[in-house]
Amino acid sequence: MSKQKKFILQESEIPTQWYNIQADMPNKPLPPIHPATRQPLGWEDLAHIFPTECCKQELDTEHAWIDIPEEVLDKYKYYRATPLVRAYALEEAIDTPAHIYFKNESTNPLGSHKINSALPQCYYAKQEGTTNVTTETGAGQWGAALSYAASVFGLEAAVYQVKISMQQKPYRSSIMRTFGAAVTGSPSMSTRAGKDIITKDPTHTGSLGTAISEAVELATTTPHCKYTLGSVLNHVGLHQSIIGLEAEKQMAMAGEYPDMVIACFGGGSNFGGIAFPFMRHNILDGKTTEFIAAEPESCPKLTRGKFEYDFGDEAGYTPLLPMFTIGHNFKPANIHAGGLRYHGAGMIVSQLIKDKMMRGVDIPQLETFEAGILFARTEGIIPAPESSHAIAAAIREAKKCKETGEEKVILFNLSGHGLIDMTAYDQFINGDLNNYQVSDEEIARNLQDVPKA
Repeated sequence: MSKQKKFILQESEIPTQWYNIQADMPNKPLPPIHPATRQPLGWEDLAHIFPTECCKQELDTEHAWIDIPEEVLDKYKYYRATPLVRAYALEEAIDTPAHIYFKNESTNPLGSHKINSALPQCYYAKQEGTTNVTTETGAGQWGAALSYAASVFGLEAAVYQVKISMQQKPYRSSIMRTFGAAVTGSPSMSTRAGKDIITKDPTHTGSLGTAISEAVELATTTPHCKYTLGSVLNHVGLHQSIIGLEAEKQMAMAGEYPDMVIACFGGGSNFGGIAFPFMRHNILDGKTTEFIAAEPESCPKLTRGKFEYDFGDEAGYTPLLPMFTIGHNFKPANIHAGGLRYHGAGMIVSQLIKDKMMRGVDIPQLETFEAGILFARTEGIIPAPESSHAIAAAIREAKKCKETGEEKVILFNLSGHGLIDMTAYDQFINGDLNNYQVSDEEIARNLQDVPKA
C-alpha cells in the first residue's frame, strides 16, 4: 500500500456542467411510450410523476452539456472531487502488468455515488413547489442519499425499501430515518399495488419493481409529491456524469488513459456516470476504450435478457421503456447486492448494447465476495457487494493481461463502501452464501408477460 497514489482535483477543477451522451449517440434511444396508446411520451406527460426539469433532461437529445445549478454545485463541493486511486497493492496481489485505477465514490458522507443525483432531483422538486418526494431503494444507498438530500432542501421523504434488503441491512433503514424519512418495507399493505402483490404471493420478499410500483402510486395520489429515481432513467445518468468527468481530468494527471472502463450494473447509474464521459471520445474522437458492465449472475438482463418495451415496475404503473429485460414480473434471488436486483437496463445503456458499444458480464455471488475481500486486504477498503461486481470484473481482465503480457490501463468505479454490509461478509466467511443461477425456462416464462409494443 505504500505505493498507492491518489489523484485529487482542486475545488476549482470540479466540473460545472453535466455531460449528456444522448446528444452524441449515433443512434438515439427509443422514446418511452404510453402503455395504453403506444404513443411516444413528451416531457409534459412525465411531469405528473417527476420534477419538470428532470423530465426535460430525460428526453433531451440535443444538448451535450447541461449546466449544474449553482446551488447544487455548492452542495457538491462539500464532498467533491472524489479521489482517483492507483491500486498498486491489488496489482501486486494479482501479479498483473495491468495498471488498475479506481474512482472512489465511497468517500462522501453518504457512502456512495447516489448523492450525485439525489441533490439535483430534490433541488428541482423544491424549485417547482413540491413539498414531498418518494422513492424506492434496494440495498438502501439510494434511499439514504435521497433522505439526506430531501432534508437539505426541506422536503418530506417517503422511501419504500425492498423487504429482503431491509432485513439484510437494517442500519440503512436507520440512516434514512435519522435524516427524517418514513421507511416502509416493500411489498407493503399501504398501497393498492403492494396489497395486490402480497395477495398474489404472500411470501414475496420484494424487488425493486415492487418498490417502484408503491412509490409511484404514492406520488400520483399525494398532492405536491414527486417521484425520484436512483437509476435506470436518462436524467440520473446525466447527473452521475460528474464521476467520469472528474476521472478524465484525474487520469490526465496520472498521465494515462483507460483501455477499459468497468462498473457494476443494476439499472445503469454508476456505470453511465463513469463510462459515458469516456465513451464520447470513442464516438467523437476514434478512441477504442472498452466498456464493461458487471451484473449479477442471478439477474442477467444484459447478458441473457431481451430488448423489448417493458414496464419499469411490477404493477405496470410506469411508461413502457425500451430496455434489455428479463421481465417486469421477475422475482430475483435474495443476493446481498440489493442494488443490482433489477429486471431491466436503462434506455441509453440498452441502445449502446444493441450498437455493440459496450458489453455486459455476469458475475456469481461468491466470486464477488472473493474479489471484495481481496480488495479489502490489499487496498484497505471494504467495498459494497454491488461494487464488488466491478472489482471482480476488473480482476478478470487484469488476469487476462497477466496471461497475454499486455500492460492495459483498467479503470473501475468503486461506487460505495460496504461498512453496513458486514452481515453479508460474515455469511461469506462462514461459508453460508451461495451462487444463484436463472434457468432459460424461467427467463422465457417471465418474458411472456412483457407487453407487446
